[in-house]
Amino acid sequence: MELLNDMALFVEVVKAMSFRRAADAIGVPNSTLSRRVSALEKAIGLRLMHRTTRRLELTEAGQIYFERCKRIVDEAKLAHEQLGELLAQPSGVLRASLPVDFATSTLAPLIAEFAAIYPGIRFEFDLTPRRVDLVSEPFDVAIRMGESQDSNLIARLLAQLPTHLYASPTYLERAGEPQAPADLVNHECLGFKAAKAMVWTLTREDSGAVESVEVGGRFQLNSVGMLRRMATLDLGFVLSVDALAARDVQQGRLVRVLPAWQGPPVPVYAMTETRLLPAKTQRFIEFLRERLHPG
Repeated sequence: MELLNDMALFVEVVKAMSFRRAADAIGVPNSTLSRRVSALEKAIGLRLMHRTTRRLELTEAGQIYFERCKRIVDEAKLAHEQLGELLAQPSGVLRASLPVDFATSTLAPLIAEFAAIYPGIRFEFDLTPRRVDLVSEPFDVAIRMGESQDSNLIARLLAQLPTHLYASPTYLERAGEPQAPADLVNHECLGFKAAKAMVWTLTREDSGAVESVEVGGRFQLNSVGMLRRMATLDLGFVLSVDALAARDVQQGRLVRVLPAWQGPPVPVYAMTETRLLPAKTQRFIEFLRERLHPG
């Protein structure tokens, strides 16, 4: 048992990359933490980290040992929590990173429903545009839209969101409404900044026919919300997730164009750093999957 405790202490030091910060986080005296890690190195017979007055640096052996220890410690914590679930509802603080627009338009009412079901869970949400680092930052889960690019994380698919073309009534009155995807080449199209040509691929919903159109326009950027906002300001077409455009459609700022054609669905993932999830995180992911992709 003492070995497992020392492994857990070592993991906390590595995660913080500081004895002092780790000691503050877990409430153990700095001197005790240093002594226990030294005892662990002595028991193993290998140096796990280089210590200087300014920084810590893992040795090659320390990196290997950390990866093994972290899995063992995570499994031990999960086993303890799962037994506790027999007596109590999930509780604690759920820290999640959420995409701004999707959280505001779609996730907010679902989170309210989830919070009512699990009153023992408290919530800390980060809605900044940046992609948080789930390994070094204290987040339980990140909800991300679009294909996952990080092979080091565990991605759980929550939904595939349909997309369609939208434009403002004023833009359509001024520039005319396209009758087929090929007509988009003569229009202003708002899209993400691309290294090469901007190509929109549309699929006809009744027949499955696919058309790819190289479109262009004066504006290319990297914000979903800004793209949609510029479309409401009569600056061109936007290919948007229906759920994100719904309010603008209801209020008459946007209308769906070429309704028989749809764009590529946008996947929504729950990203975690490990497969071993505490109950609060597991329930949250399962709940979102059920609500976003019923059946």
